[in-house]
Amino acid sequence: MPATNSRERNVRYTAAFFEKEEDLLSAASEARGAGFELVDVFTPFPVHGMDQAVGLRRSRLTWIAFAGGLLGLGFGLALQIWTSAYDWPLNVGGKPFNSFPLFIPVAFELTVLFSGLIAIGVLLARNRMWLFSKRRIFERVTDDRFVMVLQQSDASFDMKKALAVFDRHHVLKVIDGDEYV
Repeated sequence: MPATNSRERNVRYTAAFFEKEEDLLSAASEARGAGFELVDVFTPFPVHGMDQAVGLRRSRLTWIAFAGGLLGLGFGLALQIWTSAYDWPLNVGGKPFNSFPLFIPVAFELTVLFSGLIAIGVLLARNRMWLFSKRRIFERVTDDRFVMVLQQSDASFDMKKALAVFDRHHVLKVIDGDEYV
């Protein structure tokens, strides 16, 4: 049996459900300002300003997609140069073997393909969204509910203070437990 970290066993989570995105946004800002540890925020659609409210850094996924595009471009050009000039050179109308204007469509398509596939692969791997993962989703969060999850990592977590923050922002329901999605 693999050894588990004792810190992981003592961690508890508090999930607060909200009906409106404005309530969630203001509650997340206030909870972060009060020193609570925000684990995640679940919304049925993207909420403008939520990244700043929960303190997320800018995503590096754009740079990963750019690197994937460069890899696809390099692969497309190398493949075409190798096949047309070295492996199977055909003299068609006296054109040179390495005619770069002819390589543009295939190189462009491979740039887009590699960029998209690598970005999606990194996104799924980073978010642990495996094909058969058994992650629990909070009720109605994909329909019309907004959820904020706080982590109770130590004894200094003040549940009364957290409930006061939630109540100021029209919380619908609060779930407290050992399990998080």
